[in-house]
Amino acid sequence: MSPFVFIIALFQLIVFLGHWLLYKTLVRFLGLQGSTALGSAALKLLFVSLSISFLAASVLAFRQSGPLVRAFYTLSASWLGVFHFLFWASVLCWISFWAHRAFGLRFDSATWATALLSLGLIAGLYGIVNAQNPGIKKIDIALSGPAAGHNPHNLWRGKTAVFISDLHLGPVRNTGFARRMADRIRGLGPDILFIGGDLYDGTKSDAKKLAEPFAEIAPPLGVYFITGNHEEFSAGAKERYIRAVSEAGIKVLDNRMVVVDGLQIVGVDYMDTFTKKAYERVLEKIGFTRGGPVLLLKHSPMYPDVSYRQGVTLELCGHTHGGQILPVNFITHYVYKGFDGGLKRLGNLTVYTSEGTGTWGPPMRVGSEPEITVIRFL
Repeated sequence: MSPFVFIIALFQLIVFLGHWLLYKTLVRFLGLQGSTALGSAALKLLFVSLSISFLAASVLAFRQSGPLVRAFYTLSASWLGVFHFLFWASVLCWISFWAHRAFGLRFDSATWATALLSLGLIAGLYGIVNAQNPGIKKIDIALSGPAAGHNPHNLWRGKTAVFISDLHLGPVRNTGFARRMADRIRGLGPDILFIGGDLYDGTKSDAKKLAEPFAEIAPPLGVYFITGNHEEFSAGAKERYIRAVSEAGIKVLDNRMVVVDGLQIVGVDYMDTFTKKAYERVLEKIGFTRGGPVLLLKHSPMYPDVSYRQGVTLELCGHTHGGQILPVNFITHYVYKGFDGGLKRLGNLTVYTSEGTGTWGPPMRVGSEPEITVIRFL
C-alpha cells in the first residue's frame, strides 16, 4: 500500500468512527432512533453515507466538474466541517456522562447533550459565514539590507504590495469568488501582486479562466505566482497549472528570480523545497546577491533558518491557513514553530505568514480569519 493510499484509508476510518460516535451520542442521550427496524436501519445508513460523502465527492471532483459535482462537493465539505464540531460535542457528552456517574452526581443527559450539540452546530454555521468575506490586513515592512538602508532613491519606499495565498479555487470557490477577490484587490490599488501558492485546490477546473481575473488587475509592477502543494497533487498537474497561469498573463517564479526596481524577488516551488537540504540547494542555485533586499515567495513557512542564513530579508508564506478550524491551530503552531501566522523576525529576516484567503475542505473558519494582505514598504 502506498503512503498516499494509507493516509486516505486512515482518514476515512477516523471519519467513519467519528460518525459512529455521533450516532451513538444521538441515540443514547437524545433517543434518536428509528421506531421500527426499518427506521433504525435507515438512520444507520444515513450516517454511513455521511461518513463517506466527502471522500466520494473528492474523487468525483478530481475527475469531473459541473454544477452538480460542485454542489455535492460543497455540501459534503460543509457537512464535514459541521461534523467536526458535533464530534467534539459528542466527546464532551460522554466525558460528562462518565464523570457524573463516577462521582454519583445527578445528570440531565438530554439537556446537556442538546446544549453541547447545539453549540457545535452553531460553531459550524458561524465558521461557514466567517469564511465568506476575507478581511483586509495591513502591515508595514521595512526592506532591510544595505541597499535598502543606504540608497537615498529607494524606489520601493511608499509602494504597496498585495499578498494572497491559499484561495483553493475549485468546486467550492469558483469563478465568482475569483472575480470578487480580484475586484477587491483592484480597489486597493497595489503596485504589485503576489500569489503565494494553492491558487487552485487541485480538482478538475478551467485553470486559465480562474486565473484571468487576477491578471486583469494589471498592477504597474506585475503579478507573480508560485506553486503550492495543491498544484502538485497529481502527475503533470504542476506543469498544467503553470501553463494556465502563464497563458492568463501572470508571471510564474518557479525557482527563479526577477529584479524589479532594484528588489530581488525570488519564488520557489513547494515540492522542490520540501526538505531542508533541497531548499538550501534551490536557493544556492538561484544565486541572488546577498547584502541587498531579497523578497522570497515560499508557500510553506518551513526552514526560516535556511532563509536567514542564505540572506533572504523578507519571506512571504501561506499554507498553514492559521489552522483554519479549532483546535487545528494548536497543531500548526507546533509544526511550524510559531511561524504559522503573522509577522515574525529571525535576525535580519522578516517572515510574514498569511492565514490564507480561501479554505480547503470544510468551507469554514473558526479560530482563524481569511485575509487579503496589504504590505506598505517603509
